[in-house]
Amino acid sequence: MKIVLSDQDFVRQSLELNLFFLRIMKEHAFFIEAAFPCKDSAMIHHAEMLKNQLTMVLSEAVRLADGVLSRNFLAGGEIVTPYTLEAEELTEFYTDVSLNTDITRAELSLVGNDYPHVHSLVDPVAQLNQQAIRVTQSLIDFKVTILNDVLRCRLFTLNYPLLIEHILREARLFVSMLERLQCRTMMDLTSEMIMQEAFWNRIMAEHAKFIRGLLDPTEVQLFNAADQFGHRFDILTAQAEALLHQIADLPAVTEESKQATINIRDFKRQGTEGLITCTIRSIILPLLGDHVLREANHYLRLLNVFQSGRH
Repeated sequence: MKIVLSDQDFVRQSLELNLFFLRIMKEHAFFIEAAFPCKDSAMIHHAEMLKNQLTMVLSEAVRLADGVLSRNFLAGGEIVTPYTLEAEELTEFYTDVSLNTDITRAELSLVGNDYPHVHSLVDPVAQLNQQAIRVTQSLIDFKVTILNDVLRCRLFTLNYPLLIEHILREARLFVSMLERLQCRTMMDLTSEMIMQEAFWNRIMAEHAKFIRGLLDPTEVQLFNAADQFGHRFDILTAQAEALLHQIADLPAVTEESKQATINIRDFKRQGTEGLITCTIRSIILPLLGDHVLREANHYLRLLNVFQSGRH
């Protein structure tokens, strides 16, 4: 069963999706750029170009969103957290790669409105969605090229091949959700729950594994905690994928996923604080800590929405 969206739902869901994912995509381009050796100047330049294009589209999304989105959404920590600005500034210092922190300051200043008038925004938001689809598709193509070249030993990057596959899946999800919004339809809630829980449980598992692999060998306690989260979310991923044939288990899987996500959210928050204060030994950029924290916040909001039974 498909749900036809009202103008208000179309505008709000589009802006929420763009504000979350465009920043994620922009940071993907940054992580790609920062991980190439100096000899691959053409690849670095391409990543920089895509990062700048995504920054421009994100800036437009921020402009359109002011005074439109709910206060609860803006306070949820999925577009920015209390750590984002400092994490960006430290990451710029470490890498000498620009991140345009003005956008972060603008997002921190966004004003919420629980009862906005959105009629005049329908066409500009539809145009924004198309811009986001176009630039994200270019990023997808670039990620595919990188992955293929890395797997054929034609290119070196400090990013794990699994991380490239990981960020590729996120980009494809973003585009597919935008395309559905452009058609003014959403999946029914049960189908959406199953799809999103299987997707994000896998993402959370991989986050834990990346963190484990980037910690200094002396960080034994953090390594073990990350390892346990990886195993826990691997199990939850399998349970979510089985829901198509065991639909009665959906409420229990959703609740267990929520509790696990709260726990890994807290772990990521502590980790981000440790990276910013230089109390954790690792090769993790502070922005990567904040990046994965925002994704946990996003997933936690989705799980709360699912449990309340509304889109």
